[in-house]
This record gives sequence, structure tokens and C-alpha cells, in this order.
Amino acid sequence: MEKKEIVDILEEMGTLLELQGANPFKSRAFHNASRALEGFTGDLPAAVQSGAIREVKGIGEGIAKVIGDLVTAGRSRDYEDARKGIPAGVLDMLRIQGLGPKRIRLLHQKLKITSIDALEKAAKDGRLAKLEGFGKKTEENILTNIEALRKRSDKSLFPVAEEAASRMLAALKDVKGILRTSVAGSLRRRKEVIGDVDLLVSATDASRQNIMKQFVSHPDVERVIGQGDTKSTVMLRQGISCDLRIVSDQEFPFALNYFTGSKEHNVEMRTRARRLGLSLNEYAFTAVEEKGKKKTKIPAVRSEEDLYKALGLAYVPPELREMMGEFEAAGEHRLPKLLEPGDLRGTLHCHTTYSDGLHTLEQMAGAAKDLGWEYLGIADHSKAAAYAGGLSADAVGKQVRAIDAFNEKADGFTVFKGTECDILTDGTLDWPEKVLSLFDYVVISVHSQFRMSEAEMTKRVVTALRHPRVTMLGHPTGRLLLSRDPYPIDMMQVIQVAAEYGKAIEINAHPMRLDLDWRLCKHAKESGVKIFINPDAHSMDGLRDTFYGVGIARKGWLTQADVVNAWSTADVRNYLKQSKK
Repeated sequence: MEKKEIVDILEEMGTLLELQGANPFKSRAFHNASRALEGFTGDLPAAVQSGAIREVKGIGEGIAKVIGDLVTAGRSRDYEDARKGIPAGVLDMLRIQGLGPKRIRLLHQKLKITSIDALEKAAKDGRLAKLEGFGKKTEENILTNIEALRKRSDKSLFPVAEEAASRMLAALKDVKGILRTSVAGSLRRRKEVIGDVDLLVSATDASRQNIMKQFVSHPDVERVIGQGDTKSTVMLRQGISCDLRIVSDQEFPFALNYFTGSKEHNVEMRTRARRLGLSLNEYAFTAVEEKGKKKTKIPAVRSEEDLYKALGLAYVPPELREMMGEFEAAGEHRLPKLLEPGDLRGTLHCHTTYSDGLHTLEQMAGAAKDLGWEYLGIADHSKAAAYAGGLSADAVGKQVRAIDAFNEKADGFTVFKGTECDILTDGTLDWPEKVLSLFDYVVISVHSQFRMSEAEMTKRVVTALRHPRVTMLGHPTGRLLLSRDPYPIDMMQVIQVAAEYGKAIEINAHPMRLDLDWRLCKHAKESGVKIFINPDAHSMDGLRDTFYGVGIARKGWLTQADVVNAWSTADVRNYLKQSKK
């Protein structure tokens, strides 16, 4: 079993122990061990075999045994026993926003609630409000959050769907008879949340049966929903439905375009084809027969580029196929050269062991250099974020001196000094001017009091944005995809104020956030607001989340010129200085 799966299991075991009412120190030990293992950078199987895993701070003998069992056997009796004591429906309740293990345990004990359906009925009957610590408002919030959960229950985060698709395609790569392969659908368009996975291959007729056999027998397939010669549908163990379609190589460009979507983009493609005397479907062009008119010659199409060219259009990248002006721009050949992952030269919103990060300043800088970057910005939490190890003023001074010392020795690599400073409820900043003056840049974020009205939250954020020391707004709507809705805020006004005061806005690239939303990125760009793509990394591995942020930037029509951390070290340094004026 891989490290990431084991990290998740340790975290789950801590939660299971909480649900069972176990000693809080024991449950906390599993949570801490999960975090410790996440930050472990060595060879895990070797560490298990040698016993060195017990030397990792936070991993005791008992938890080391669980890890060892999972690494060597792929299962743990301790984990299985912990799950046995909890009804599956109780675990499902953990997915409801605002319901933690303690409250769920109370509901189970007092009202014998063992499922989301039972919880919903109890809330509608008014039984929850009578429980100590709940009340009518809590009851109403639970009903609202159950409804929200059901709306997103068949969705997956982009990385989960991408990994699942990659594993399926990798297994098909060398199957005899396959000519071309691709993902399609919303995954290819890099939507932040994915409904299902669409895979497309072109192949010889004689190979189709074997290809489908290989597909439905993949180890990740939990259930075969339907199997045919040209299309099969399976349910993967990750909980995602996956379709595979097989077409001829001549049909491949048409099918790829059609099954990539979006639906609205496809409708416009067909409309434009019709104007040229062509009928377009998912397999080919055909000439439209009109009385008294000569048939249009069928253009040769070997690729999607040829397909767009046949319609008098520049090639539209998949990310832009959302009916947000791509046809007008493609028709006039003025589509932007979109940002590429290799354009990034660093990032600025990262955490270290000074607050709630898993790795040290030196480790984070080393990981950034390994990615080929020129610079890294450290922005640990301000003092108000005590739950996340927010720094004291003394700790800030210590960190600033450590970064200065690191930069004196660094060869061609720069660490910028920053802070993620909490925006307090009245819009003031968590740090006074004396402390703010120590930083090269300031990221401001909302971490509390999410239930303000839209007017109050907007005033709170724009007041903070106007502060002369502020560089950028972090995770601007506070959303957690498939988990927490954005707090109410007028982002149009926020973008307007950012433009007026020369402030940047972050695309928080953590795959649970991807915030700023891509729909707003284009508006921010048109308003003259610069963007940073930041991973909000709390570990070395977390730096790679910038890849997901690039996908959102591309969907938002952003270029290298629009994204500050795609600029050189000198240009970033100059920008940070200018932003404080």
C-alpha cells in the first residue's frame, strides 16, 4: 500500500476512535501520526523493514505496527477492528459539513441515529433541537448541509479523477491494436470538480473485443455497469464512473472534440459547420444537401486542429471550451497563449514548521529548487491563527533572520519573506505596522467568522485590501470543494477594489480550493488585476499543487504576463516593492 493511502487510514483511525469515545490522547496520536507520516520523505518500505519508522517523531510502536501491516500486507487488523465497531452510515455522516465526531457520537448514543437519512428525519421532526448543544439553528444548518452533500455526492475532485483516468489509460497503452488514446469530458477541460471519467481510443476493428476485455478487467474496476464493442462503463474503486469509447482512427478527432465538450461549445461548432454547408457529428463531416446548391467539399481532418481550421477557427484549447468568448477570439485569431506549467518560476504562499507546515524552511526551499524554480515565498500564519500555530512577533523576527541567513548562502535561489495575515472581522489586519514592515509581501486571508452577511464580508475584505502593506488576497471565497460552500462575498466589488489599489489575487492551487474560481479569473485579467498561483503548501509535496492552479489559470484565459510568479526573480522583487507603495 502506498504512503498516501496509509496517511488517510491513520487519519481515519483517529476519527474512528473519537466516534467510539476512546481516550482522546489515543485518537490524537493517530491524527498526529498521520501528519508525521505525510511529512516523511524517506523510503517507507525500507524504514518499516529496518524499524527506523519508529524513530519518526509522532509514530510509536503500536502505530508503527499498523503502518508495517499496511505496507507489507496491504491490510491491518487494528484498522478493520476499528471500523467494525462503527455502522457504515455513521461514517457517512462525517461528510456533512459542521458535524464532527463528537456530535455524531452524541446523535448515535442519544437518538440511535445510524445514517444520513435517519439524521434528516430526526431534524425534520425537530428532535435534534432538543439535544444539549444543538438547538433550532443547528438543526436547520444540518438540513441545509445534508441537501448540499447530496448535490455533490456523485462528484470527485480533479486529482482523484485524473489519477483514476491515468491508471486506466496506462493499462491500455500497450494493448495491441490501439492507435490513439485520450481523456475527454470535463477532465480534459480541467474542470475543478469531475462527474465521471471519459476515455477515448482509436483502434482497429479486430482489436476492439480484447481492448474492452482489458478495460473491464482492470484491478481498479469495482463493478461493470455495461459492456459492448464500442462503449463500456465501469464503476471504479475510487467511486467514479468511467466510460471507454472505441472509434476508428478517422473518427478520432471528431469524437475527441465532441466528447470533450462542453455541450454548449459543441452546439456552436455544429452551427458554424452548418453555415458552411456541412453537417458535423461525433464521427465525421458530411455535406448538407440543399436543392440547387453544389455540395460542399468535405475537408480532410486528421486532428482537432484540422477540425477547427475547417470551420475557419484557430484551435481552441480544451480548457477554453466553455462558451466564454472562445469562438469570437478563435475566429479573429486572437486567442491568448495560455500559461503552461513550465512557465512558473516560483510560488509565494507556503508554510513551514514555524507554523503548521510539515517541513523546514531549508526542506521547502530544496523541494522548490528540485522543481526548477528560482524562488520561494514563505508565508506562515499570523498570531490570530492559533489553531494553525500562528507566529508570535518574536517568532516572526526569528524567522526573518533565518531567511536572511539562508539567502546569504543560497546560490542563485531566493526565499522571499512573507506572512499569511488574518483579516479580522472589522477588516483590520492581525499584524501591526511594525511587524508588517518586516515582510517582502503580505497575503491576507479570512479564516474565521464565515457567516457574516455578503455586505459585511465584502466590506471586511475590501477594507483589508486597501491597506498599503497588502500584496494579495488569499483563497478569496474560502470555499472547500465538495465540502464547504464559499462564504457570501461580492467578488466583482473585490476585484474592482483590487484593480483600483494595485493588489493581486491568489489562485489557491490546493485541489480542495482552486480559489479564485476560473470564471472570475477572466474578469480579473480584464480588470488589470495580477494573479499569483500559490499551492498553500504545508509540505514539500504540496508545492506540486501549483499544477492544478495552472489548469484554473488556463481556464481563466491567463497568460505568463498575467501571473506574477511566472516572472523572473528580479521582476517579482520589483513587483513586491511597487505593491507596497
